Amino acid sequence: MAERMIADLPSQERPRERVLSFGADALSTRELLAIVIRSGTRGHSALDLATDLLQHFSGSLRKLSSATVSEICQIPGLGPAKAVELLATFALARRLRLEEHTAQCKLTAPQEVARYVREKLRQDTQEEFHVLLLDSRMQLLSDILVTLGLVDRSLVHAREVFRFAIREACQAVILCHNHPSGETRPSVEDVKITHSLQKAGEIIGIQVLDHVIFGSGKCNQEVFSFRQANLLLPGDGG
Repeated sequence: MAERMIADLPSQERPRERVLSFGADALSTRELLAIVIRSGTRGHSALDLATDLLQHFSGSLRKLSSATVSEICQIPGLGPAKAVELLATFALARRLRLEEHTAQCKLTAPQEVARYVREKLRQDTQEEFHVLLLDSRMQLLSDILVTLGLVDRSLVHAREVFRFAIREACQAVILCHNHPSGETRPSVEDVKITHSLQKAGEIIGIQVLDHVIFGSGKCNQEVFSFRQANLLLPGDGG
């Protein structure tokens, strides 16, 4: 027996019509995904595809948002075009959260730094090194991704860290990176690059306030702060 198509549903049950009548917030996750998917396949509606998609990713939007195109395409009826549209939707949602967070954002604690950068992570399985640029009131000016998929900390060069800081005329920076393993203790290389960047910052007059390391596992809330651990060189934010 063929599945009912969305066009066969009463108008008050169709996702697009429900948005027009009640607003997008009134819809279920399945209905919102169906709108993004737009069309189904023969005998399988967009709502059916949305159901299959959620089931495949254990009902988790977080897992779905970090999926690859090929992983989404494992769902029958979802090809590369629909997969790209889904991922673009999630990317826009992340940018909206960042825009809201960045407005008048003061990063006064390592936990706030970690929470902010977590929102920007491309994948939990990759290491990312960020530099947060701050103005004289310690408000966030910009977030610079310096390296992605980092293996050797020596790949973090002072010129990459500070060239944007100089251009933005910022007063201070906070270094921040994730450990996909969940272990937050700094490595020997983490300590070396932190001190090296501190020295470079002193020369050009931009203070390194902290280096925050956090575990990027799904439920990992551990954070390590060089400043709190007194691992910064004396005289530079320590």
